[in-house]
Amino acid sequence: MSQWLALVIAMASVCAVVIAVVVLRQRRISEDDDPTQTPDVIEYMVMMIGVVYAIVLGLAIAGVWEASGQAQSDAQAEAQALHEIKARVQVYPEPVRDKVRADVDAYTRFVADHEWPYMKHHGSLAPQGDALLDRVRTDVTQFAPKTDLAAQAYQPVVDEVAAADQARTSRGQSAGSTMPGVVWFGLISGALVTVGLIFTLQIRRSPKELLLAGLFSALIAFLLFLIWDLDAPFGGGLAVSPDVFRDMLRR
Repeated sequence: MSQWLALVIAMASVCAVVIAVVVLRQRRISEDDDPTQTPDVIEYMVMMIGVVYAIVLGLAIAGVWEASGQAQSDAQAEAQALHEIKARVQVYPEPVRDKVRADVDAYTRFVADHEWPYMKHHGSLAPQGDALLDRVRTDVTQFAPKTDLAAQAYQPVVDEVAAADQARTSRGQSAGSTMPGVVWFGLISGALVTVGLIFTLQIRRSPKELLLAGLFSALIAFLLFLIWDLDAPFGGGLAVSPDVFRDMLRR
């Protein structure tokens, strides 16, 4: 089952449950009940709780969105640094140049084909990726330039290896969940309270009221799903793609 199908089922289920509760609750209300007699303080509390929860949802979405964007930037920076390494070793002797490029390609291929699924399931970097990047660093640092042109390119190549390593470390820090468990507890509890407060306003079974109650509940379910999906930058439906590394292999 795809995540989007699961989202549709979840939203429809929440909507159906809320409408069913409203209908069943309406059957138990006596005929002389007057919905206009809802105390003003209750309406005020419902409004304030809704506003506060909306702010919390907005902050949570902004946080996971920023984390996802940072993960994308880290992946692009790492791929660009690897590309620069391959380009700058052009002035190296052919055996050294070919070895560096082959090791860079091996590392890039491993990241795109194996480390991405590993991050999705484990929330961390694969140890083999560290070993492959260390091999590239060894190729670069152990080379002794014998020409002025190679000597001028040596330090920039070393700097690009360091940049790739730094971007890899940042990518690893983004691999896991960014939302603490206590925040999830607050988001889910807040959703239950906010939806539950719908019933304190004594809404009736008119089509407009049922439609608004269902859409409101479905919207909250969608926003929670969006936060959950973005909370896994490398494993959700909106996950960061490894295509930037695959594109580098075709350059």
